[in-house]
Amino acid sequence: MDKIEELLTRGVANIIPGKDELKKLLNSDRKLNIYHGIDPTATKIHLGHAVALRKLNELAKLGHNVIFLIGDFTALIGDTSDKDTERPILTSEQIQENFKTYKKQAEKILDFSKVQVKYNSEWLKKLNFEEIVKLCQRFSVGDFTSRELIKKRLTEGKRVGLHEVLYPIMQGYDSMILDTDIQVGGTDQTFNMQAGRTLLKEIKNKNSFIIATEFLMGTDGRKMSKSWGNAIWLEDNPNDMYAKIMAIEDNLIDQYFILATNIDLKKIKEIESGKNPMDVKKELAEIIVTELYGGKEAENAAENFRKTVQEKQKPENIVEKTLSKSIKTTEEALITAGLLNSKSEVKRLIEQGGVSLNDKKITNPNEEITEGILQVGKKRFVKIVIK
Repeated sequence: MDKIEELLTRGVANIIPGKDELKKLLNSDRKLNIYHGIDPTATKIHLGHAVALRKLNELAKLGHNVIFLIGDFTALIGDTSDKDTERPILTSEQIQENFKTYKKQAEKILDFSKVQVKYNSEWLKKLNFEEIVKLCQRFSVGDFTSRELIKKRLTEGKRVGLHEVLYPIMQGYDSMILDTDIQVGGTDQTFNMQAGRTLLKEIKNKNSFIIATEFLMGTDGRKMSKSWGNAIWLEDNPNDMYAKIMAIEDNLIDQYFILATNIDLKKIKEIESGKNPMDVKKELAEIIVTELYGGKEAENAAENFRKTVQEKQKPENIVEKTLSKSIKTTEEALITAGLLNSKSEVKRLIEQGGVSLNDKKITNPNEEITEGILQVGKKRFVKIVIK
């Protein structure tokens, strides 16, 4: 399989308007304008987000003009493509804080010597009301309300903010300003990316393409999400990342090889051939950690997993976290120490019996925190010191 054929098939759910047309364009001598955007509505990027980043990096290697767009302005609204409620409105200060670490995380996947970084506030905040009205005239309310989740919310009597209608138009305007030839994004972004194709065609008379990438499922088989506590984050330490990969369902192994690694497809078949799932997952975990952290860290993570999970030993060098005396509860300690990300995740794991302090199971998130070894699941440990 040649490079372009693999680029257009591996991890790709859909190509609009068509694969053959895009393949012909990529095989031409034209230097194309390509972008992928991410809104800093949170502080971290997970392996699921990285599927599109990998595609972006492949296109950059081919010598095209590739842009990693940070939606610091669109984040004021927040995309609701995959949400069943409105997103909370973020302040400019929260958005600024969130995107501080984005480039650092994305560097694990993207070669920024070949990729430009831009911010869409550069052009969106300059639009006046007349210009916004003219953009809105290109679309109908029906286009927006016919979307599955929006229709569901309306049917259930839930609120749909008028500002949400503007989000696809804003993203479409990004595409037009960047004179885009190819937009890269997850399948949940298809409607928004289509808005870009509409504006490019109607205003610039330019045809453009969409590469919609597949979703990488979370460790529990559902879409990777912070709220479900099933995400593998690019900034997870090597031990946690290795252990999370070992926890994925067996039927996801092949998907993780294809979407979460750069390993050649032929090599994947060789790795999987005739081996039991546990051994294959060990190779998968080592490959992913190696690609993101290096071979030595992957070896150490594999050894840590063997000792702490398979042999049920505690790690020799448990990370120490110093907490302020103002941190009173186990819930606060788990989030502050970085072991868990949200109150809902804390509640779920405690209910499942997955949290302990000094080998004693925690049964209440509001239980008073004391110094000692705080453990989440079988693999994550932190030594709590209170000062």
